[in-house]
Parts: sequence; C-alpha cells; structure tokens
Amino acid sequence: MKLDCIVFARRALLIVSACAVLGGCMSSSPIWDAHFGESVRAITRAQIIDPQAGEHRPSTPGIDGNSAASAMDAYDKSFKAPVPAANPFVIGIGGGSGAGGGGQ
Repeated sequence: MKLDCIVFARRALLIVSACAVLGGCMSSSPIWDAHFGESVRAITRAQIIDPQAGEHRPSTPGIDGNSAASAMDAYDKSFKAPVPAANPFVIGIGGGSGAGGGGQ
C-alpha cells in the first residue's frame, strides 16, 4: 500500500511538472498582437464629436499672422520681466533714514 502511494505521487508529480513545462511553451501572443491598439483607437474615436467637421463649413476667419506674432511676443515678454511685487511685510512707518543713531 505504501509503495502504491509513492508510485502514484511520482506519476502525479511528473504529470503536473510536464503540464507546467508544456504550458510555458504555449504562446498566446499572436492573439494579443492581432488586437493590439484596438482599445486606444476605439477610445480616440469615442472622444471625437464630429469626425467630418472639416467638411461641413469653411473655417471661421481668425487673426492675421502679424497680429498673432505680435500677441505672442507680448505674451512671452510678460514672463521675462514680471512686475515686481511689493513686500507685504513692510508696514510703511518711518522713512528709513536712520535718525536717532545712538548719540554720536
């Protein structure tokens, strides 16, 4: 009886290990590769309200190139030299002249 259990355990271990080894050889990558990117394309299509919007009407007139370049330059310059902020901790009492200099 004990020998039968050992033989059964060896065979079961052999079958389980063979299944694990052969399971590692199985590839499901071609199935995944065939559908690669479908979810991204579906989500992108779902976010577009009207895919043929460019075909319906001509674009509305906008700003000419020179005005747009000037506006962008003014916008960029506003970040190069920002307006200096006043110190919020200065109360503004006294002129800061240093009067009362210790008796000299």
